[in-house]
Amino acid sequence: MNELLQLLRTNGRESIENLAIMLDRPVEEIRAQMETWEKEGVIRGYQAVINEEATEADYVRAAIEVRITPERGDGYDRIAKRIGRFPEVESVFLMSGGYDLLVFVKGNNLRTVSSFVNQRLATIEGVLATATHFTLKTYKDQGVLMQEEQQDERLQVSP
Repeated sequence: MNELLQLLRTNGRESIENLAIMLDRPVEEIRAQMETWEKEGVIRGYQAVINEEATEADYVRAAIEVRITPERGDGYDRIAKRIGRFPEVESVFLMSGGYDLLVFVKGNNLRTVSSFVNQRLATIEGVLATATHFTLKTYKDQGVLMQEEQQDERLQVSP
């Protein structure tokens, strides 16, 4: 059923009937599998990928590298879950390399994101350091290109 997950990742709005046709499976089998995955937490939600540059919305996004001290028994989990509960936080990932967590946040402006980092994130016990990188432009998000390819309207000329 990994094919079903891939189809849902590509288009979460696809009807169960169409998914069944594409996978050559009975509709009830597809419905039952999706319900099972939703109950088990495999499917955590369905979202639209929004090109915010094409909307009136004016947000600032940032990727924040966070170095933390792992805790006995919990490792990085307790701090990562605490960070994930902030409404500004869109995603939290445990990473390998020079930092431990990669946190994606969204705010109304540079000041609100900066304030979040300085007053809320950096003050959490166990957070050793942060490095904030502001997003300037989004080219691709969650596998979706934000800009349509420009087609060359000129006629092909052959020598």
